Amino acid sequence: MNYNLLVTGPPYGTQHATSALLFSRALLKAGHKLKSIFFYREGVLNANQFIIIPKNEFNLITAWKNLSREQEISLNICISSSFYRGILNAQEAENKFYSSGNLQPGFYFSGLRALAEAISNCDRIVQF
Repeated sequence: MNYNLLVTGPPYGTQHATSALLFSRALLKAGHKLKSIFFYREGVLNANQFIIIPKNEFNLITAWKNLSREQEISLNICISSSFYRGILNAQEAENKFYSSGNLQPGFYFSGLRALAEAISNCDRIVQF
């Protein structure tokens, strides 16, 4: 089966994003396909480059990037939700007179249209 995930929880403070990562790994291990993960609302905080994780703790953001790289899964974040939460890429930061953006490399701005297309092209969408 072809799956897409919708992650609405932040990387820390709730179990949503961690559960989504574990579910992703289980899907792939069972032989299913996972094409994209869409981060929405508080879920966009998973793409914040300024989150600092102590070295002795699990780094969920790095785990997302590794999953994306190893399995060729697109990590899309809602651009509107991102702007509301202060996540900008370098171009948007420059437009707003900031010195640099804080969008984590490996994550890409996307709109709700991309989410709608992903939903229409998969067998199941699961929200966390």
